Amino acid sequence: MAKADIYLYNTLSRSKEKLVPIVSGKVGLYTCGPTVYNYAHIGNLRTYVFEDILRRVLEYAGLKVNHVMNITDVGHLTDDADAGEDKMLKGAKREKKTVWEVADFYTQAFFSDMKKLNLLDPSTCPKATDHIKEQLSMIDKLDKNGFVYQAGGNVYFDTSKLSDYGKLAGLDLSAAVKNRVAVDKNKKNVHDFVLWFTKSKFDKQAMKWESRFGVGYPGWHIECSAMSSKYLGKQFDIHCGGIDHISVHHTNEIAQSEGALGVDPWVKIWMHGEFLVIGDSEKMSKSKDNFLTLAVLEEKGYSALDYRYFCLSAHYRKPLKFSFNALDGAKATRKKLQKRVWSLISGGASGVSLEKIGRGNLSEVAISYLESFEAAVYDDLNMPKVVALVWDLLKDNDLSDSEKYALIVSFDSVLGLNLGAEKEKVSVPAEVKVLCEERLEARLAKDWKKSDKLREKVRKLGFDIVDSSNAYEVVVKK
Repeated sequence: MAKADIYLYNTLSRSKEKLVPIVSGKVGLYTCGPTVYNYAHIGNLRTYVFEDILRRVLEYAGLKVNHVMNITDVGHLTDDADAGEDKMLKGAKREKKTVWEVADFYTQAFFSDMKKLNLLDPSTCPKATDHIKEQLSMIDKLDKNGFVYQAGGNVYFDTSKLSDYGKLAGLDLSAAVKNRVAVDKNKKNVHDFVLWFTKSKFDKQAMKWESRFGVGYPGWHIECSAMSSKYLGKQFDIHCGGIDHISVHHTNEIAQSEGALGVDPWVKIWMHGEFLVIGDSEKMSKSKDNFLTLAVLEEKGYSALDYRYFCLSAHYRKPLKFSFNALDGAKATRKKLQKRVWSLISGGASGVSLEKIGRGNLSEVAISYLESFEAAVYDDLNMPKVVALVWDLLKDNDLSDSEKYALIVSFDSVLGLNLGAEKEKVSVPAEVKVLCEERLEARLAKDWKKSDKLREKVRKLGFDIVDSSNAYEVVVKK
């Protein structure tokens, strides 16, 4: 059972709701995973950080989480509504590889990013291409229940047969939809969507399977419904994704799942993360070529945990404006935070935990911080409040170092910043030391060109330099 009531914002009801698991003590969680035709950009990764925080809060509360995250390796178009180019084919053309090679490469790249960001591994990571049978089975159920029609060789979901279609997004079905879906003469209604393609709109479509409808491949939306029901059952507790999924993808997931499974609601709570934006309001997007990857940030001297800390600075339901100045601030603040924790460790606090101390043996001040932390995370994941609380805690002279360290480590089970880790001992070769000293002299002389060249030499040797006012620290290059 959870230690306290958890309240989460439900997109479906447009309000915070108390989490009441379908099965007491357990939570079924589905998070929309990557489409593996390119690297995940840091806007995508912001959503995965939010979902990781959610998972950590649920587990902190004592709940057992069955977390399923799909891998989309077939069927996702560059426009969410059956228009545009096949993303996997686009990646294959770009890199002159097979779609299977592209999918495998970017799947592994995504898992690497997850590890760097300290994201917990999902319980299950099913691939769309491994679950074609399940997708066809769900289409059969929809056909039996009267939600399917065939036209032009493709199989469509008939949205007019579902009285509450569009309830997640609050769609006005009577209004004309402009600039959202390309004209498809085979559709009976503008919101109808493809469940199975047999007439591919692309040359040399590589991924095809046999079906009773003909050789073809699935539409994008059906995979999530089929795989979530396989691993989480007919109904489950929480479904997450980015806000861009609300109006089409998640709306269509609900329609086909409730139509096939005969349940309402299919999912109790829908949670959506806001965009990472550049400039004033533009979201980061691969299609606009205005995206940054984690690897690019690392090349510029930032660690993945710097970016994770940056994500904690805004509530997941608020847009987060990206700039390198803001990321510089997050990097410096995280380093400062880590050094404060290391100072507690060097002072003898290492190994202390709330479990060892015992909640009953904590001071009233420590209990107050613990209660404030839990109130913040159980109130729709209020992480900016938690970050502020951590800094207040470290500055509080009424807390012992042991209590500070124990509280920080406990809070970090949700923050995910590895704050309790021992400081890495770096063995710096003499050659690197000489270069670093030369660079410090160049910095003090404000010879920035020479300073940058020397730093690049240090990086090529596998190290990096963290600067302070008139000093530096050598670290292993991440």
